[in-house]
Amino acid sequence: MTQTIRLGIIGTGNMGHHHAREFSALDGCALVAACDRDRARAEAFAEEYGIPHVYTEVAEMLAATALDAVVIVTPDDSHAPIALMAIAAGKHVLCEKPLAENAEDARRMAEAAAKAGVINMVNFTYRRSPALQKARALVAEGRLGRIVDFEAHYLQSWLTSKIWGDWATEETWLWRLSTAHGSQGVLGDIGVHILDLVSFPAGEYASVQCRLKTFPKAGGNRIGDYRLDANDSAFITAELTNGAMGVIHASRWATGYRNALALSLHGDQGALRFDLEHADDLLEVCLDDDVDTVTWRSIRCPKTPTNAERFLESIRTGRNDQPDFARGAAIQAVIDACFRSDAEGRVATL
Repeated sequence: MTQTIRLGIIGTGNMGHHHAREFSALDGCALVAACDRDRARAEAFAEEYGIPHVYTEVAEMLAATALDAVVIVTPDDSHAPIALMAIAAGKHVLCEKPLAENAEDARRMAEAAAKAGVINMVNFTYRRSPALQKARALVAEGRLGRIVDFEAHYLQSWLTSKIWGDWATEETWLWRLSTAHGSQGVLGDIGVHILDLVSFPAGEYASVQCRLKTFPKAGGNRIGDYRLDANDSAFITAELTNGAMGVIHASRWATGYRNALALSLHGDQGALRFDLEHADDLLEVCLDDDVDTVTWRSIRCPKTPTNAERFLESIRTGRNDQPDFARGAAIQAVIDACFRSDAEGRVATL
Protein backbone atom coordinates (compact mmCIF):
# COMPACT_ATOMS: atom_id res chain seq x y z
CA MET A 1 0.00 0.00 0.00
CA THR A 2 1.68 3.20 -1.19
CA GLN A 3 -1.11 5.76 -1.07
CA THR A 4 -1.65 8.11 1.85
CA ILE A 5 -3.48 6.46 4.75
CA ARG A 6 -6.54 8.50 5.69
CA LEU A 7 -7.26 8.65 9.41
CA GLY A 8 -10.24 9.71 11.49
CA ILE A 9 -9.82 10.50 15.18
CA ILE A 10 -12.79 9.72 17.42
CA GLY A 11 -12.54 11.63 20.68
CA THR A 12 -10.85 15.04 20.74
CA GLY A 13 -9.88 15.38 24.39
CA ASN A 14 -6.42 15.29 25.88
CA MET A 15 -5.36 11.94 24.43
CA GLY A 16 -6.95 12.84 21.10
CA HIS A 17 -4.47 15.72 20.89
CA HIS A 18 -1.63 13.32 21.69
CA HIS A 19 -2.59 11.03 18.81
CA ALA A 20 -3.13 13.95 16.43
CA ARG A 21 0.35 15.30 17.15
CA GLU A 22 1.93 11.88 16.79
CA PHE A 23 0.26 10.95 13.49
CA SER A 24 0.71 14.47 12.06
CA ALA A 25 4.47 14.05 12.45
CA LEU A 26 4.55 10.82 10.40
CA ASP A 27 4.84 10.56 6.64
CA GLY A 28 2.26 8.72 4.58
CA CYS A 29 -0.86 9.53 6.56
CA ALA A 30 -3.39 12.34 6.68
CA LEU A 31 -5.88 13.35 9.38
CA VAL A 32 -9.12 13.82 7.44
CA ALA A 33 -11.90 13.62 10.06
CA ALA A 34 -12.52 14.39 13.72
CA CYS A 35 -15.50 13.19 15.73
CA ASP A 36 -16.65 14.20 19.21
CA ARG A 37 -20.02 14.59 20.93
CA ASP A 38 -18.98 18.16 21.72
CA ARG A 39 -19.06 19.87 18.31
CA ALA A 40 -17.30 23.02 19.51
CA ARG A 41 -14.43 20.97 20.90
CA ALA A 42 -14.24 18.91 17.70
CA GLU A 43 -14.21 22.03 15.55
CA ALA A 44 -11.41 23.62 17.59
CA PHE A 45 -9.47 20.36 17.37
CA ALA A 46 -9.96 20.17 13.59
CA GLU A 47 -8.83 23.76 13.13
CA GLU A 48 -5.68 23.15 15.18
CA TYR A 49 -4.61 20.15 13.10
CA GLY A 50 -5.99 21.16 9.71
CA ILE A 51 -8.63 18.43 9.63
CA PRO A 52 -11.26 19.09 6.94
CA HIS A 53 -14.27 17.13 8.25
CA VAL A 54 -15.96 17.36 11.66
CA TYR A 55 -18.71 15.10 13.05
CA THR A 56 -20.57 14.46 16.27
CA GLU A 57 -21.75 10.96 15.30
CA VAL A 58 -19.43 8.07 14.47
CA ALA A 59 -21.86 6.43 12.07
CA GLU A 60 -22.14 9.64 10.05
CA MET A 61 -18.36 10.01 9.90
CA LEU A 62 -17.90 6.43 8.70
CA ALA A 63 -20.57 6.83 6.04
CA ALA A 64 -19.70 10.30 4.79
CA THR A 65 -15.90 10.43 4.73
CA ALA A 66 -13.42 8.30 2.79
CA LEU A 67 -11.32 6.74 5.58
CA ASP A 68 -8.82 3.92 5.77
CA ALA A 69 -8.54 3.79 9.56
CA VAL A 70 -9.80 5.26 12.81
CA VAL A 71 -8.18 6.00 16.15
CA ILE A 72 -10.57 5.58 19.10
CA VAL A 73 -9.77 7.93 21.99
CA THR A 74 -13.04 7.94 23.95
CA PRO A 75 -14.01 6.83 27.49
CA ASP A 76 -13.58 3.12 28.21
CA ASP A 77 -17.25 2.13 28.01
CA SER A 78 -17.56 3.33 24.40
CA HIS A 79 -14.57 1.47 22.94
CA ALA A 80 -16.41 -1.74 22.04
CA PRO A 81 -19.46 -0.26 20.27
CA ILE A 82 -17.37 2.25 18.31
CA ALA A 83 -14.74 -0.31 17.33
CA LEU A 84 -17.34 -2.84 16.22
CA MET A 85 -19.02 -0.15 14.11
CA ALA A 86 -15.72 0.79 12.48
CA ILE A 87 -14.78 -2.84 11.86
CA ALA A 88 -18.17 -3.48 10.23
CA ALA A 89 -17.38 -0.54 7.94
CA GLY A 90 -14.09 -2.18 6.96
CA LYS A 91 -11.82 0.30 8.75
CA HIS A 92 -8.52 -0.49 10.43
CA VAL A 93 -8.67 0.38 14.14
CA LEU A 94 -6.21 1.66 16.74
CA CYS A 95 -8.05 1.75 20.07
CA GLU A 96 -7.02 3.30 23.34
CA LYS A 97 -6.68 1.05 26.36
CA PRO A 98 -8.33 -0.66 28.11
CA LEU A 99 -9.73 -2.36 25.03
CA ALA A 100 -13.22 -2.77 26.52
CA GLU A 101 -15.20 -2.76 29.76
CA ASN A 102 -14.87 -6.53 30.10
CA ALA A 103 -13.09 -9.48 28.53
CA GLU A 104 -16.20 -10.74 26.74
CA ASP A 105 -16.56 -7.48 24.79
CA ALA A 106 -12.82 -7.38 24.14
CA ARG A 107 -12.89 -10.90 22.70
CA ARG A 108 -15.83 -9.95 20.49
CA MET A 109 -13.80 -7.03 19.16
CA ALA A 110 -10.79 -9.26 18.48
CA GLU A 111 -12.92 -11.89 16.74
CA ALA A 112 -14.74 -9.29 14.63
CA ALA A 113 -11.47 -7.68 13.51
CA ALA A 114 -9.94 -11.05 12.62
CA LYS A 115 -13.02 -12.06 10.63
CA ALA A 116 -13.11 -8.73 8.79
CA GLY A 117 -9.39 -8.88 8.05
CA VAL A 118 -8.70 -5.36 9.30
CA ILE A 119 -5.58 -4.25 11.14
CA ASN A 120 -6.32 -3.92 14.85
CA MET A 121 -4.15 -2.59 17.66
CA VAL A 122 -4.62 -1.49 21.25
CA ASN A 123 -2.52 1.43 22.44
CA PHE A 124 -0.29 -0.06 25.12
CA THR A 125 1.86 3.06 24.84
CA TYR A 126 4.94 1.77 26.62
CA ARG A 127 5.64 -0.93 24.04
CA ARG A 128 7.64 1.93 22.47
CA SER A 129 10.16 1.67 25.30
CA PRO A 130 13.54 0.41 24.10
CA ALA A 131 14.26 -0.90 27.61
CA LEU A 132 11.09 -3.00 27.63
CA GLN A 133 11.78 -4.43 24.18
CA LYS A 134 15.35 -5.31 25.15
CA ALA A 135 14.11 -6.91 28.38
CA ARG A 136 11.78 -9.15 26.40
CA ALA A 137 14.60 -10.14 24.05
CA LEU A 138 16.93 -11.06 26.93
CA VAL A 139 14.26 -13.21 28.58
CA ALA A 140 13.45 -14.91 25.27
CA GLU A 141 17.16 -15.65 24.75
CA GLY A 142 17.26 -17.37 28.14
CA ARG A 143 19.77 -14.91 29.60
CA LEU A 144 17.88 -14.72 32.91
CA GLY A 145 17.21 -18.44 33.07
CA ARG A 146 13.94 -19.41 34.72
CA ILE A 147 11.97 -16.33 35.84
CA VAL A 148 11.27 -16.66 39.55
CA ASP A 149 9.85 -13.36 40.77
CA PHE A 150 9.17 -9.76 39.82
CA GLU A 151 8.24 -6.35 41.19
CA ALA A 152 6.48 -3.63 39.20
CA HIS A 153 4.72 -0.33 39.73
CA TYR A 154 3.01 2.47 37.85
CA LEU A 155 2.83 5.53 40.07
CA GLN A 156 1.28 8.94 39.30
CA SER A 157 0.54 11.91 41.55
CA TRP A 158 -2.11 13.90 39.71
CA LEU A 159 -4.48 13.64 42.67
CA THR A 160 -1.93 15.43 44.88
CA SER A 161 0.04 17.51 42.36
CA LYS A 162 -0.87 20.18 39.82
CA ILE A 163 1.87 19.14 37.40
CA TRP A 164 -0.68 17.70 34.93
CA GLY A 165 -3.36 20.28 35.71
CA ASP A 166 -6.15 20.62 38.26
CA TRP A 167 -8.07 17.34 38.26
CA ALA A 168 -10.95 18.83 40.29
CA THR A 169 -11.86 21.30 37.52
CA GLU A 170 -10.98 19.46 34.29
CA GLU A 171 -13.19 16.92 32.52
CA THR A 172 -10.18 15.02 31.15
CA TRP A 173 -9.36 13.92 34.72
CA LEU A 174 -12.79 13.88 36.37
CA TRP A 175 -14.25 11.19 34.09
CA ARG A 176 -11.38 8.90 35.10
CA LEU A 177 -12.65 9.05 38.68
CA SER A 178 -16.26 8.15 37.87
CA THR A 179 -17.58 4.69 36.99
CA ALA A 180 -20.77 6.25 35.64
CA HIS A 181 -18.63 8.08 33.06
CA GLY A 182 -17.02 4.88 31.83
CA SER A 183 -13.93 4.64 34.02
CA GLN A 184 -12.49 1.41 35.39
CA GLY A 185 -10.42 3.44 37.80
CA VAL A 186 -6.67 3.28 38.21
CA LEU A 187 -6.79 -0.44 37.41
CA GLY A 188 -8.19 0.16 33.93
CA ASP A 189 -6.44 3.45 33.26
CA ILE A 190 -2.82 2.80 34.21
CA GLY A 191 -2.99 -0.67 35.77
CA VAL A 192 -3.62 -2.00 32.27
CA HIS A 193 -0.21 -0.65 31.20
CA ILE A 194 1.75 -2.18 34.06
CA LEU A 195 -0.02 -5.52 33.64
CA ASP A 196 1.11 -5.57 30.02
CA LEU A 197 4.57 -4.28 30.95
CA VAL A 198 5.10 -7.27 33.27
CA SER A 199 3.73 -10.06 31.14
CA PHE A 200 5.18 -8.89 27.79
CA PRO A 201 8.68 -10.00 28.83
CA ALA A 202 7.92 -12.30 31.79
CA GLY A 203 4.99 -14.51 30.72
CA GLU A 204 1.22 -14.82 30.91
CA TYR A 205 -0.85 -14.61 34.10
CA ALA A 206 -2.20 -17.70 35.84
CA SER A 207 -3.82 -16.03 38.87
CA VAL A 208 -4.12 -12.71 40.70
CA GLN A 209 -5.08 -11.51 44.14
CA CYS A 210 -6.07 -7.84 44.10
CA ARG A 211 -7.05 -5.14 46.57
CA LEU A 212 -8.62 -1.93 45.27
CA LYS A 213 -9.33 1.24 47.24
CA THR A 214 -11.07 4.54 46.58
CA PHE A 215 -10.03 7.42 48.82
CA PRO A 216 -12.18 10.50 49.70
CA LYS A 217 -11.47 13.37 47.33
CA ALA A 218 -14.30 15.91 47.66
CA GLY A 219 -17.39 16.69 49.69
CA GLY A 220 -19.74 13.75 49.32
CA ASN A 221 -17.24 12.28 46.87
CA ARG A 222 -18.91 14.23 44.09
CA ILE A 223 -17.99 17.16 41.87
CA GLY A 224 -20.85 18.34 39.68
CA ASP A 225 -22.10 15.41 37.60
CA TYR A 226 -19.11 13.27 38.56
CA ARG A 227 -19.50 10.78 41.39
CA LEU A 228 -15.91 10.01 42.39
CA ASP A 229 -16.25 6.28 43.00
CA ALA A 230 -13.64 4.67 40.73
CA ASN A 231 -10.70 2.92 42.38
CA ASP A 232 -7.60 5.06 43.04
CA SER A 233 -5.04 2.46 44.11
CA ALA A 234 -4.50 -1.19 43.19
CA PHE A 235 -2.24 -3.76 44.86
CA ILE A 236 -1.87 -7.08 43.06
CA THR A 237 0.01 -10.25 43.85
CA ALA A 238 0.26 -12.40 40.75
CA GLU A 239 1.48 -15.80 39.61
CA LEU A 240 2.45 -16.43 36.02
CA THR A 241 1.92 -19.63 34.05
CA ASN A 242 5.68 -20.28 34.26
CA GLY A 243 5.48 -20.27 38.07
CA ALA A 244 7.00 -16.84 38.68
CA MET A 245 5.40 -14.75 41.42
CA GLY A 246 5.40 -11.01 42.02
CA VAL A 247 3.72 -7.84 43.17
CA ILE A 248 2.26 -4.99 41.14
CA HIS A 249 1.18 -1.57 42.44
CA ALA A 250 -0.70 1.17 40.60
CA SER A 251 -1.72 4.46 42.19
CA ARG A 252 -2.77 8.04 41.46
CA TRP A 253 -1.84 9.13 44.98
CA ALA A 254 1.92 8.56 44.67
CA THR A 255 3.07 12.01 45.77
CA GLY A 256 6.45 12.87 44.30
CA TYR A 257 6.07 10.67 41.21
CA ARG A 258 5.09 12.14 37.85
CA ASN A 259 4.65 9.08 35.64
CA ALA A 260 6.78 6.21 36.94
CA LEU A 261 6.71 2.75 35.38
CA ALA A 262 9.28 0.36 36.79
CA LEU A 263 9.94 -3.36 36.50
CA SER A 264 12.43 -5.74 38.09
CA LEU A 265 12.68 -9.33 36.85
CA HIS A 266 14.66 -11.97 38.73
CA GLY A 267 15.67 -15.31 37.23
CA ASP A 268 17.81 -18.17 38.47
CA GLN A 269 20.62 -17.08 36.12
CA GLY A 270 20.25 -13.29 35.98
CA ALA A 271 18.15 -10.21 36.58
CA LEU A 272 17.13 -6.94 34.96
CA ARG A 273 15.42 -3.72 35.96
CA PHE A 274 14.32 -0.40 34.49
CA ASP A 275 12.43 2.73 35.49
CA LEU A 276 10.85 4.58 32.57
CA GLU A 277 10.40 7.77 34.58
CA HIS A 278 14.16 8.24 34.47
CA ALA A 279 14.90 6.93 30.96
CA ASP A 280 12.99 4.73 28.54
CA ASP A 281 16.15 3.40 26.85
CA LEU A 282 18.19 2.52 29.95
CA LEU A 283 18.19 -1.09 31.12
CA GLU A 284 20.20 -2.38 34.08
CA VAL A 285 21.26 -6.02 34.05
CA CYS A 286 22.97 -8.47 36.36
CA LEU A 287 24.06 -11.36 34.13
CA ASP A 288 26.63 -14.12 33.74
CA ASP A 289 29.69 -13.68 36.01
CA ASP A 290 28.16 -10.53 37.52
CA VAL A 291 25.57 -12.68 39.30
CA ASP A 292 28.19 -13.98 41.76
CA THR A 293 29.40 -10.48 42.61
CA VAL A 294 25.93 -8.86 42.50
CA THR A 295 27.18 -6.34 39.94
CA TRP A 296 24.74 -4.33 37.84
CA ARG A 297 25.64 -2.87 34.45
CA SER A 298 23.75 -0.32 32.36
CA ILE A 299 22.74 -0.89 28.74
CA ARG A 300 21.54 1.83 26.36
CA CYS A 301 18.92 0.18 24.16
CA PRO A 302 18.24 0.98 20.48
CA LYS A 303 15.16 2.96 19.49
CA THR A 304 11.97 1.02 18.72
CA PRO A 305 8.84 2.04 16.76
CA THR A 306 5.87 3.73 18.42
CA ASN A 307 2.43 2.16 18.21
CA ALA A 308 1.44 4.81 15.66
CA GLU A 309 4.35 3.77 13.46
CA ARG A 310 3.53 0.08 13.95
CA PHE A 311 -0.12 0.75 13.07
CA LEU A 312 0.68 2.53 9.81
CA GLU A 313 3.26 -0.07 8.81
CA SER A 314 0.76 -2.85 9.53
CA ILE A 315 -1.78 -1.19 7.24
CA ARG A 316 0.84 -0.80 4.49
CA THR A 317 2.06 -4.40 4.69
CA GLY A 318 -1.13 -6.18 5.73
CA ARG A 319 0.77 -7.88 8.57
CA ASN A 320 -0.78 -7.09 11.95
CA ASP A 321 1.90 -6.04 14.43
CA GLN A 322 1.56 -6.20 18.20
CA PRO A 323 -0.11 -5.25 20.47
CA ASP A 324 -3.30 -6.42 18.73
CA PHE A 325 -6.87 -6.78 19.96
CA ALA A 326 -6.21 -10.37 21.05
CA ARG A 327 -3.51 -9.06 23.36
CA GLY A 328 -5.85 -6.34 24.61
CA ALA A 329 -8.49 -8.99 25.34
CA ALA A 330 -5.96 -11.12 27.26
CA ILE A 331 -5.03 -8.18 29.49
CA GLN A 332 -8.71 -7.28 29.92
CA ALA A 333 -9.27 -10.80 31.25
CA VAL A 334 -6.61 -10.07 33.90
CA ILE A 335 -8.37 -6.82 34.82
CA ASP A 336 -11.68 -8.69 35.12
CA ALA A 337 -9.96 -11.23 37.39
CA CYS A 338 -8.59 -8.39 39.54
CA PHE A 339 -12.08 -6.93 40.00
CA ARG A 340 -13.36 -10.42 40.81
CA SER A 341 -10.60 -11.01 43.33
CA ASP A 342 -11.24 -7.71 45.10
CA ALA A 343 -15.00 -8.30 45.27
CA GLU A 344 -14.66 -11.86 46.55
CA GLY A 345 -11.58 -11.38 48.75
CA ARG A 346 -9.67 -14.32 47.28
CA VAL A 347 -7.32 -15.41 44.51
CA ALA A 348 -8.87 -15.34 41.04
CA THR A 349 -7.59 -17.66 38.34
CA LEU A 350 -7.43 -16.78 34.67
